[in-house]
Amino acid sequence: MPESKNRKKATAKPRPEQESKALAPNPSWFVPVMLGLMILGLVWIVTYYVSNGQIPIPGITHWNLAIGFVFVLSGFGMMTRWR
Repeated sequence: MPESKNRKKATAKPRPEQESKALAPNPSWFVPVMLGLMILGLVWIVTYYVSNGQIPIPGITHWNLAIGFVFVLSGFGMMTRWR
């Protein structure tokens, strides 16, 4: 049975704009801010539970949990951009 000829595959060349853009490292403030946001959110949530909702902001009740989670999620969002 005859065999088919091997075709030469075209090699994929990177685009010129991809070659020139190298990923720059993060600035020096990035990691401390990222960790600070996550720790601040954790402290906010723990403070809310330990004080039975009296602090950090007494008038907004369960919205304190949302504020704490926003801080934590902001830190995790920054973590996805960490190089």
